[in-house]
Amino acid sequence: MTRVRAVAQLLAAAVMAGIAVATVQQAGCDSPGRYEYRDGAYLLVGGCVQPGDLAVPSPPDPQPTTVPPVPSRS
Repeated sequence: MTRVRAVAQLLAAAVMAGIAVATVQQAGCDSPGRYEYRDGAYLLVGGCVQPGDLAVPSPPDPQPTTVPPVPSRS
């Protein structure tokens, strides 16, 4: 029984690896892109990612902090 489980797990891993390879081949990107160091920062040059593809939310407004009153010690 344990041999059947081991074979089933290896078969499932092989199928998932095949699906991953097929997905990458079907991605449709001719240029994978590369990183270049410019002006003290790394920039992605080429590739299939456009600036509009990445949704970067704006940071939330800071909430005002309230400090509870300190009771008198006298």
